[in-house]
Amino acid sequence: MPADFLYGVEVVLNGLMAGVMYALVALGFVLIFKASGIFNFAQGVMALFAALTLVGIMQGQVPFAHLINEIFGTEVHHFGWEVPALLAILLTLVVMIALAWSIQKFLFKHLVGQEPIILFMATIGLAYFLEGLGDLMWGSNIKTLDLGLPQGGSRWIEDATAGLGGDDFYGFFIDKLDLVATLVAIVLVLSLIAFSQYTKHGRAMRAVADDHQAALSVGISLNFIWVLVWSLAGLVALVAGVMWGAKSGVQFSLSLIALKALPVLMLGGFTSIPGAIVGGLIIGVGEKLFEYTIGAPFLGGATENWFAYMLALMFLVFRPQGLFGEKIIERV
Repeated sequence: MPADFLYGVEVVLNGLMAGVMYALVALGFVLIFKASGIFNFAQGVMALFAALTLVGIMQGQVPFAHLINEIFGTEVHHFGWEVPALLAILLTLVVMIALAWSIQKFLFKHLVGQEPIILFMATIGLAYFLEGLGDLMWGSNIKTLDLGLPQGGSRWIEDATAGLGGDDFYGFFIDKLDLVATLVAIVLVLSLIAFSQYTKHGRAMRAVADDHQAALSVGISLNFIWVLVWSLAGLVALVAGVMWGAKSGVQFSLSLIALKALPVLMLGGFTSIPGAIVGGLIIGVGEKLFEYTIGAPFLGGATENWFAYMLALMFLVFRPQGLFGEKIIERV
């Protein structure tokens, strides 16, 4: 096979795995918007907060150490122990569930019935609050998240494919962490679909998403369902934070991954879990292929920064509800 064709296949494969990473963030948006109609601008910061908390627990760091030392004149920074990765993930999940309960009880419970723009502004305030809280709890320095996940190119895949294109092709370069992220995302999506389809609480969540008043009339607690939805969004944020944190380090720019999820949502639709996955894959493959075929040769590169938004703009013009979104018709 021609080497140029194989390099194109490599670009597509890497684009698919990049799209999975985008879709992980978009899932949190979809879960909350579908059940409550709230566009959660804080989803990216939730991923950052989860990653910061995970690193802090693993390293045995004292929360609010800087504040405690300033008030009491102490020099306490660590407990003196380290927590195994699996236990730290479980403890971080407990923290994210507690955060979900707090968000519903102290914020959105008091905003029921408000206009969507007010709810959206509340999530912007929540994003800045969580960013400041994460800074205060764990510090603002860049942290390394080491969970023992494999990183770097897969030598086995590279050697196995090296001979496909003759001497001009050296094999597919596939990042092992991207492969792990893809597998984790597949398991997470299948679990969420199974939960929503085959469990009592999952069906209740779907009922609330379809009609709040009808769900109330059959005895479904909206407060419980919204706490559940925010908890699931916290779980998704934890998974996204782990994968992105392991890939690029845990730093406050991690919260900006939410901006990359916006084009994914516009393509897939704000209310569809499969749409978030398909939208992520389209964005991932599209931006990599555009950079490979047009961006680098003719435009000087760096087209990945804006290609997704241009594609999303085209969808907004011709299909504003996205590929899997529901078209809303208002009769007056």
